Amino acid sequence: MSHPDYRLNLRPLGTPRGVSSLVGPHGVGASPGDKKSKSKTTRGKKKSIFETYMSKEDVSEGLKRGTLIQGVLRINPKKFHEAFIPSPDGDRDIFIDGVVARNRALNGDLVVVKLLPEEQWKVIKPENNDKETEGAYESDLPEELCGSQLPQQSLKGYNDGPDVIVEAQFDDSDSEDGRGSTQNALVDGVKKLSVCVQEKGKEDPGAPVIKDENTFMSQDSRVLPEKSLQRSAKVVYILEKKHSRAATGFLKLLADKNSELFRKYALFSPSDHRVPRIYVPLKDCPQDFVTRPKDYANTLFICRIMDWKEDSNFALGQLAKSLGQAGEIEPETEGILTEYGVDFSDFSSEVLECLPQGLPWTIPPEEFSKRRDLRKDCIFTIDPSTARDLDDALSCKSLADGNFEVGVHIADVSYFVPEGSSLDKVAAERATSVYLVQKVVPMLPRLLCEELCSLNPMTDKLTFSVIWTLTPKGKILAEWFGRTIIRSCTKLSYEHAQSMIESPTRRIPERELPAVSPEHTSDEVHRAVLHLHGIAKELRRQRFADGALRLDQLKLAFTLDHETGLPQGCHVYEYRDSNKLVEEFMLLANMAVAHKIHRAFPEQALLRRHPPPQTKMLNDLVEFCDQMGLPMDFSSAGALNKSLTEMFGDDKYSLARKEVLTNMCSRPMQMAVYFCSGALQDPAQFRHYALNVPLYTHFTSPIRRFADVLVHRLLASALGYRERPDVEPDTVQKQADHCNDRRMASKRVQELSSGLFFAILVRESGPLESEAMVMGVLNQAFDVLVLRYGVQKRVYCNMLPLRSHHFQKVGKKPELTLIWEPEDLEQEPVQQVITIFNLVEVVLQAEATALKYSAVLKRPGTEGLLDPQDQLGCGDHKEERD
Repeated sequence: MSHPDYRLNLRPLGTPRGVSSLVGPHGVGASPGDKKSKSKTTRGKKKSIFETYMSKEDVSEGLKRGTLIQGVLRINPKKFHEAFIPSPDGDRDIFIDGVVARNRALNGDLVVVKLLPEEQWKVIKPENNDKETEGAYESDLPEELCGSQLPQQSLKGYNDGPDVIVEAQFDDSDSEDGRGSTQNALVDGVKKLSVCVQEKGKEDPGAPVIKDENTFMSQDSRVLPEKSLQRSAKVVYILEKKHSRAATGFLKLLADKNSELFRKYALFSPSDHRVPRIYVPLKDCPQDFVTRPKDYANTLFICRIMDWKEDSNFALGQLAKSLGQAGEIEPETEGILTEYGVDFSDFSSEVLECLPQGLPWTIPPEEFSKRRDLRKDCIFTIDPSTARDLDDALSCKSLADGNFEVGVHIADVSYFVPEGSSLDKVAAERATSVYLVQKVVPMLPRLLCEELCSLNPMTDKLTFSVIWTLTPKGKILAEWFGRTIIRSCTKLSYEHAQSMIESPTRRIPERELPAVSPEHTSDEVHRAVLHLHGIAKELRRQRFADGALRLDQLKLAFTLDHETGLPQGCHVYEYRDSNKLVEEFMLLANMAVAHKIHRAFPEQALLRRHPPPQTKMLNDLVEFCDQMGLPMDFSSAGALNKSLTEMFGDDKYSLARKEVLTNMCSRPMQMAVYFCSGALQDPAQFRHYALNVPLYTHFTSPIRRFADVLVHRLLASALGYRERPDVEPDTVQKQADHCNDRRMASKRVQELSSGLFFAILVRESGPLESEAMVMGVLNQAFDVLVLRYGVQKRVYCNMLPLRSHHFQKVGKKPELTLIWEPEDLEQEPVQQVITIFNLVEVVLQAEATALKYSAVLKRPGTEGLLDPQDQLGCGDHKEERD
């Protein structure tokens, strides 16, 4: 049954999150924590569960003296009582054990911690093979190396075929974002999305955690080597509540029907176990909830935490909205967006008034005198076939001396977004477009994204260009920056460009290509693509020779049903030469602009840096590779890249092993971040580790990233088109921090969207079979990378029909021996040994709860896997993509 939308007078869902609106009033009624039954000894006074936060002054002083440490809190999605902050010195993460030590901070918050006495530090037992003392990342993979590959919005009016192939749209055409992607978050993401009620035996997020008595040092364990201790701490202050304080989940009645609480409150149980359970006033709940609670058992709600008092295990909140049925795409998607503070509300009339009003809009005559007119040049775009927001175009002219004039032309978004306007403010707040599998939440109104700014073919467009004279080997002989006007002659898809690259001498029939404007021919475009491809190959070769690193990851694209929007199939997205062509020139433009704005404004340039890997995690990986007999060189980005590319053959087993190692190498990598050049003292810190360059920025995607708009403004100032920036480095740094926060949130949302669709695919079309490679072996379980789908899953021994299982270390290598229960009583039990880099066959199958799926091992010797082409249309999909 459907229920009306239960909204409260909160700020509208989808508006930008701000801490002030989330901390909430303290007068929502007495905290339910106040009314808990007290023992005789404590009756009459409140018993605090959490410590009072330190004062701002004490925190400030402690940070200065070094007695306190600040960092972003990460809560382990698999074991929510474990949390971590990064160590400032890059060593092993600092451990925060349990809800009480976390002191009401939520995942992603910027917290201040105080180290506990050494005797309370966590002991890492050498024999404990459950390596979850580190990471606890939702996704360990840095976008800079493996990219945020974003599924492009599928268009309802797209009629080229019965189904929409949702291609991966990159959130940038450059490999700093590596143009790869991660399905790593699918494991945790789907877990987070799983809408199961608290399972029997699962820990209660609100209950105090009883520690394993062996986890912490006893007084006489001080003789343990230092390496086996992990510094442990407690949260003493929340500097910034970066978590949105919103959660999706389910309503339940309180257990004790006779309590005073039962008459006033319901219990909200978040799907994400890292968020506490929340008391919500019954007056916020549907009217018949108390009498018919089962009617709402599968209804997904959004709740906002308003307060969390020191004397209560549970937070106090308000129900914001009923989303609909759990397990359905739109309610789940809205829940994800809200939890991560993504503003998906319609743009206000105030914002829309900033847009050109007289449509159709034409370029004002005065702009022609201020810009270089390139409308007669052969300029074209290369994008995913379903893309609507076309940020970048390319051109390539052969010169008489054998060199080339190559141009990168980027939509001049800053022309349409006046600084200080309402449009500027909302774009700055959103900071990025967010690409979901089925749609996009745009940073700018669609009139700009898809029409006025988008470099659509055969229309005059305002652009910002970088034009080089390049040798065929990619050496830069000359460079020009400036505002331009272009007229793209055609819109190529990656497939079109790829067919041109693969057919250098064959004339491609007109019917296989998009329309080309009458002033140019498809042959002319074909020649330009081939020249760009030739130069791009040289640029790429040189980049990797100079020490760049790329960690390619498997990434999924989905086929969606036109009518229902449900996923019909998926395939691993193929990253080809046409993608690499665009990537190389976007990188070249971004690096050129970085140098230009930094020379002009050494104190105010908005740049992008990528710190080197975390030392401790890197050392662990080095040790692991030594144990496995893998000759990996981690001394630099380039050395690591060389190890990964040269160590493996191209047979199936070698490629799978490379996938697993690439995945492991991603874990120690840090995120790349925007920063202001004047806010960092040491220019050595400006470097970009993965690209191995001294300066880098983002210039090429201003339609979907606000950082690029800021860079456009700086470039315009550097070229004398506008006043010099009158802004303090601190102000630029705050903008950079906000862009970083929103980009990270956007990345999480994209991963969860992909996870949602994959979980629905398993539910609707499963069970799915695939080969998988073992990535890690634990005492009772092992982790696999499912090769056909690029997802990681944990396979639990207790889910398999085993007679017994046995864990041991052979030398330093972990090994799990499985003894399978025979299917026939007359047969002998089958023994199977699981070690890292084993190839196994797994089945992904939906569980009873709406969006949960598990991986189980196929019994050895059972019939082979389905043909990859037959299952779910998970083959190459070339016919639909062309």
